[in-house]
Amino acid sequence: MSSSPPPGGSQAQLGGYAPAGTQTNSLAVVSLVTGVGSFLGHIVPFIGGGTLALIAIVTGFMARSQINRTGEQGRWMANVGILIGVIHLAGLFLFLMFLLFLVFVLGIALFGAAAHSGSAPTPSPMPTG
Repeated sequence: MSSSPPPGGSQAQLGGYAPAGTQTNSLAVVSLVTGVGSFLGHIVPFIGGGTLALIAIVTGFMARSQINRTGEQGRWMANVGILIGVIHLAGLFLFLMFLLFLVFVLGIALFGAAAHSGSAPTPSPMPTG
């Protein structure tokens, strides 16, 4: 006695995998790849990681819009690309603010702007009178 597959030819689907007939949105893939690649983008001249992070955010929102209209797969890729891009841009902004603060503090310390502001006369060691 041999067991034959059920009529209709349907196969069991594994959890988390899309059926073979649905496509993954191309912009969602672009969003995820540029989001991950944005961390390496700082070594490429004239492109930079910030530009790639911005591309990841824009293409992620475009992909989500297309996925809502067409029903394609890839929403998680678009969301992860957006998330990585936003985290990267926020980190870049915080790093630049820290760098500006550091330059400002070192500028005051090195050049003595607070000591020579001219607001009060400096006392002389010899009394006049």
